Amino acid sequence: MSSFFQQVYRVARQIPLGRVATYGQIAALLGQPRAARTVGWALHALPEDCDVPWHRVINAQGRISTSCKEHDADPQRARLEAEGIVFGPDDRVDLRVYRWAGLTWPEMDELWRSEGESDLD
Repeated sequence: MSSFFQQVYRVARQIPLGRVATYGQIAALLGQPRAARTVGWALHALPEDCDVPWHRVINAQGRISTSCKEHDADPQRARLEAEGIVFGPDDRVDLRVYRWAGLTWPEMDELWRSEGESDLD
């Protein structure tokens, strides 16, 4: 089985263009509903030139979360807006509109069966 970070990357790659998922949503899909913060750490650890759409993961309030002093929310917001995601006047994404439905159990099973692919070791 892949490391938790690799599993996060596999799931994040499934989030379609123009949709977002929350850190907690990804953690729950991975069977670790209390690991939302670890999902954030995994995404923060990605190299800049990766193919994981990290920008599509936001917090449960529909906001961009960044506690890193090296990064601000502007690049993530610009990427999301370029995909057609609209932010409200309170800088939130309406999760009722843009939240990704996630994967079904059969889709998750298929994702893990195809595990031989590289996941940014």
